[in-house]
Amino acid sequence: MTIRKGEVWGAPGPLPAGAVMVASDAEARAVVERARRSGDELPALGLLGGDLCRTVGGRGDEARIRAGAGTVLPVDLGVALVDGRRHSFVAHCVVRGRTPWRGRVVAAMNAQYVGRYDVAPRSHPNDGRLDVIDVASAFSTTDRWKAWRRLPAGTHLPHPRITERRVPAIQLDVDGLDVWLDGVRLGPARTLSLRVEPDALTCVV
Repeated sequence: MTIRKGEVWGAPGPLPAGAVMVASDAEARAVVERARRSGDELPALGLLGGDLCRTVGGRGDEARIRAGAGTVLPVDLGVALVDGRRHSFVAHCVVRGRTPWRGRVVAAMNAQYVGRYDVAPRSHPNDGRLDVIDVASAFSTTDRWKAWRRLPAGTHLPHPRITERRVPAIQLDVDGLDVWLDGVRLGPARTLSLRVEPDALTCVV
């Protein structure tokens, strides 16, 4: 059940049996994709690093997690249908051209961060929604640079050239831009459908 305003999220608990320790979002995504391909139940993830880990307050303390002193959290999973092919992501889906300084950029966020950038300050990975940040192509290089400098502090929003939506699902025409899932480049795509799978993951930090 997704988090509701005023509710406590997560609880102290041991690492579930069969859990997999992951040090990055890309590693977490790979674990999910393998399980989905084989039809297995998704294992719990012990988060040691990555943007999802940072978003949920993880400290990367493997000894603490293995000792049973971690916090167990229900977390949503992002699902991307890229030109008809299904993929998963744990933290974010980013769509952009060869350089982020030009053209349209879209970030669909299950986590709050992309690297050092606080892209979606209001994002919560268990609210049943993606925070979709859409940067218009008609954005001057100077203004884009100014907004980019504010990204680490999350003060780039609101902005008239940046649209923010919080949605359970969305369809995008991405016009051949590259799709990146959890920092892994899939390549250019034409169409992209995104949705949230609520409470799909159990994560421990």
